Parts: sequence; C-alpha cells; structure tokens
Amino acid sequence: MKLIKNRVFIIAEAGVNHNGNLNIARRLIDVAVAAGADAVKFQTFKAESVVSRYAPKAAYQKKTTEKDETQLEMIKKLELDLSAHKELMRYCRRKKIGFLSSPFDLESINLLARLGLKIFKIPSGEITNLPYLRKIGSLRKKIIMSTGMAELKEIKDAIDILLINGTKKEDITVLHCNTEYPTPFKDANLAAILTIKDSLGVRVGYSDHTLGIEAAIAAVALGASVVEKHFTLDKNMLGPDHRSSIEPQELKAMVRSIRNISEALGSGVKKPSPSEIKNKSMARKNIVALNNILEGELFTEDNITVKRCREGISPMEWDKVIGKKAKKNFGEDELIQI
Repeated sequence: MKLIKNRVFIIAEAGVNHNGNLNIARRLIDVAVAAGADAVKFQTFKAESVVSRYAPKAAYQKKTTEKDETQLEMIKKLELDLSAHKELMRYCRRKKIGFLSSPFDLESINLLARLGLKIFKIPSGEITNLPYLRKIGSLRKKIIMSTGMAELKEIKDAIDILLINGTKKEDITVLHCNTEYPTPFKDANLAAILTIKDSLGVRVGYSDHTLGIEAAIAAVALGASVVEKHFTLDKNMLGPDHRSSIEPQELKAMVRSIRNISEALGSGVKKPSPSEIKNKSMARKNIVALNNILEGELFTEDNITVKRCREGISPMEWDKVIGKKAKKNFGEDELIQI
C-alpha cells in the first residue's frame, strides 16, 4: 500500500462503525474491497488515555447512542485490542486492501508502529497535541493529517513539529476537514483545499463528513490526492458515527465517480486527445471553390469559401490564397490547391 502520484488514494473510513464486533469489522472490509477503495481505516485508542471520565458527549453522539452512558463508557465499548488489530490486518492482506488506523494516544502510536504500519493517519483532534506530534514525527513515516477545527497557522505549526522531529515534507498529506457530523454543505468550504496547497506547499486531500458523496467528488476536481469518507453497513445501527456515514452502494458510487473524475482531469496539457484526432478532418473547415474556377483565374472572396471537406488548406491561410492564380480548373465545392 502506497500513495501513488496522479492517482487519488481513497480511504474507506470504518472508524468505530464495527461497534466492537470483529465480524462486523470484517464485513466492513468486504464492503470497502467491493467498492474499490485503496484502504480501510479503523481507530486505535485506549479509552482511559483519550477521554476524561468527566468528558461530555458531543451533541451528535447523544442522538445516536445510549443516553445514560458517558463518553468514556461509549468509546470503551469500541476499543480494538492487539489481537483484533492483528486479525483485521491479516484479513486486509487476504482481501488485498490496505489497512490503516488512526491512533488517539501515545500507547496506540507505539502499538501501530510495532505492527509495521507504513502510513500514519493523524485525526483532527490531535493537531494541537505536541507530545503526540513529536512521537509520530519521530517515526519518519508517511503521514496523512486531518485538519478539522484548525486554522492555517495551527496546521503550519503541526507540520513544523513533524518536520523538526524527522518527517520529510514530501511524506506529509494534509486533509481539509470539517469536524461536524454531518457537516452542513454551507460549512464544507472546499476552496480551503486550494488555500492549504498554495500556502503550505504540501500534498492535499479531503476528509468528508457531509451527507452524500458530492463534496468528496468535488474535492478531487480541486486537487485532492487523498479522499477519506466514513461508511457503514447500515445508517440505522446504534453507534456514534453510523448516521453521518454512507452505506455500501453509496461508497461504491463514490469510488467509481472519483476514479472517473480523476481520469477526466488528465495531464493539463492542451492538445488533441487520441480519441478525437479522427474527427479533426470531419469537423474542421477548409478552403473550397464557391463556384467553377478556370485555370489562371485569380482566387477572390467571390469564388472561394470555407466548408467542411476532406483535409486541405486551413481557413487560417485565407489571406495567402487570395490573389493567387488557379493552377487548374476547380469545380464547385472542390478543395482549393495552390
């Protein structure tokens, strides 16, 4: 698994939508494979290291989880232990899809490093976590960093920390992101993708939390080289992220559309494509006789015109033809030669 130049790297974000169940996690991997995603991503954390016992749930979490439990109790049920990670990594290798996971604490960074991950995904909430950034930066791995809730200076500061601690700039991809689940379209601010790219000089991408797939597809047209999207088996399942995720058929449609858009963007060099060359002689016009022209007669605006015909003299050469003598007789509509 690697980031390939000129190919959009699509991450199917399973996150915690496995609900702590390995069978569901494997089914999510199957869905990502069927959709054609490059990688499926989970989340790695020790609940007690991430959330205080006093931390409240987010508003969107209260709507989709048990009302009486704390945030700590909620995410504790969603932990994946070492054996679960190994099992899911084996399953991904068997299914020929990349395995990714976002670590949310220092212990989880170490766990993923021991498991040999080549790409580390930094979630939006850790972009201001200095010890965390130092730790990941020192691994000198490829990094994909989400930037929800962040200002441009905070992104730059996080990149600087990664660079100081050993990560190469060319190994960093910054994902524009909005951390509201789901994100209203009016807040998606896709133009920030261009701002990040132009201001910070890094590879850019998009982590999408809007409903549907339009924003993710549009991000590719703006230059996103990585796209991440939450998906689920069923939006009606109990859990914090299911309702803001897309279902299997939507994921498949998103991947297909991104591949098509990415291919359609092309090289940026303006020249005839191989598929249209054959139409050139049919669609473009040439200089032909407006009426019968006798040998020795001068070509004038009264006896020549421009029409579609076989390849001949381009109308761009009109001024060079006017005033020349006809070297032979020409019948009406016949291609002019000089």
